[in-house]
Amino acid sequence: MISFLEGTIELKAEKFFIMNVAGVGYKIFAGAETLHKIPEKEANVKIWTHQYVREDALELYGFLHFAELELFETLIGISGIGPKGALGVLGVAPVDTLKKAIASGDTSYLTRVSGIGRKTAEKIILELREKMAGRGVSSMEAPELKEEADALDALVQLGYSQREAREALQQIPEEIVGAEKRVKAALKKLGGGK
Repeated sequence: MISFLEGTIELKAEKFFIMNVAGVGYKIFAGAETLHKIPEKEANVKIWTHQYVREDALELYGFLHFAELELFETLIGISGIGPKGALGVLGVAPVDTLKKAIASGDTSYLTRVSGIGRKTAEKIILELREKMAGRGVSSMEAPELKEEADALDALVQLGYSQREAREALQQIPEEIVGAEKRVKAALKKLGGGK
């Protein structure tokens, strides 16, 4: 089992990148967020990996942070959730936000993923809610999750990608509360709107 790789980036594509580790090129699938954040060609980087084995394939999935790898592995442990679905889930919000949403029973983040409907989202929450609470993630209703989801939706409606909107919202101080105030602050970060 390959736990992590350290080397240089040789190529970045839409759904994967090639990493040169001591002269061996590894094809590593990754989510859009990871692909956006990894450095450009020839930069040295450490990637946490999951080796996914099927009868017809042997694939590596890569993450910049160990917490992302842990949540990915937890998600693919659920019947009906494959690696691509798990990458999709990781792409809608930061890991901490996803854990809070799962612990509080909020399906809105999960249903944004292509291929994950309400029933699958409820199944994920049913199977993971206790695990998240057992890891110290609060299971109380979190109104800030609803506000953050509303702010994200508003920015996407204004024409920004989910990644752009999420990055802008992550830069907003937590003291700024309320979806409308967070959207206004995010728009300033994004350059005042499109």
